[in-house]
Amino acid sequence: MSLVNIQVASFIGSVSLILIGLVAILFIDNLIKKVLGMMFLTDGVNLFLVTLGFRLDVPGGAIVPIFTEAFYKAENASMGVAAREFADKAGFCLPYALVLTNIVIGAATTAVVLGLIIKMYQKHKSLNASEVLGEVIQRG
Repeated sequence: MSLVNIQVASFIGSVSLILIGLVAILFIDNLIKKVLGMMFLTDGVNLFLVTLGFRLDVPGGAIVPIFTEAFYKAENASMGVAAREFADKAGFCLPYALVLTNIVIGAATTAVVLGLIIKMYQKHKSLNASEVLGEVIQRG
């Protein structure tokens, strides 16, 4: 399988995860399943960002962002020189930093939302969004 096919498959997978997440969030009534849909959505966005960071336009084919030619050529160079070379030539690491940040924020958000769902279940004895919303509207 060629590298282009792998990248296309990753794009298709990310779009699929995003669509599954959107369908779950918009059309499923169970609150836990909505949270699972939110997780699918964020995983699809993460996969999309990682796929964007995968470079095919370099002469040697796809590369890992941190291992550049400067890494192999700078045998006696200090870490400062190597770090500068990484920053100059591997400037496409931004998607990976965004994904890492998104994973941390997503985990915290999921924990808070699940905590709120537990409290809503204890109060309303239901996990259906329409029933909980109907009770809230009736109470005014």
